[in-house]
Amino acid sequence: MEAQTTLPPRRRIRALHTASTITVYQAYAPALGLAAARDGRFPAAWKRERMTWIKPSFLWMMYRSGWGTKEGQETVLAVEIRRDGFDWALEHACLSHYDREVHGEPGDWKRELKRAPARVQWDPERDLHLRALPYRSLQLGLVGEAVRRYADEWIVDVRDVTPLAHRVRDLARGGQLASAQALLPEERVYPGPE
Repeated sequence: MEAQTTLPPRRRIRALHTASTITVYQAYAPALGLAAARDGRFPAAWKRERMTWIKPSFLWMMYRSGWGTKEGQETVLAVEIRRDGFDWALEHACLSHYDREVHGEPGDWKRELKRAPARVQWDPERDLHLRALPYRSLQLGLVGEAVRRYADEWIVDVRDVTPLAHRVRDLARGGQLASAQALLPEERVYPGPE
């Protein structure tokens, strides 16, 4: 009998979370990122009128920011936010791309996208070498009301995790995968809203 490999569901939110908070990741230039970590909130220079993307997957953030080395993404932040806020964003979100099975007609999707304060995007999860895995992780884009709520109401804590990012990267590149894995945040399935 042939052994079967069980893959996780193709789309699932995996995150470091407690009963009341969930941790998401973002990366910024040091002037903005270090100020946010120091003050526990985003500084005045943070642009509220722009869409901001939050990522519950640490390794996906490492892929996106190049382990915190890409220009303008040198400071990796772990932003702990209230779960009720994150759940509100999910409940008010629209897919970032058109899906006939979900939206029917393209015009329906465009109207929903225009009014939605959040966007759901599913991107390939990453391994310690930042290679794509066969299942996807959530990115959540916040705009308008959701950006304001995120910045002013949901944030519980902001931490600079750039040293952790560099340590995990160095261990992975050095072939010490078990040690690198042991340092990763414990991301479990997030039981968000229906």
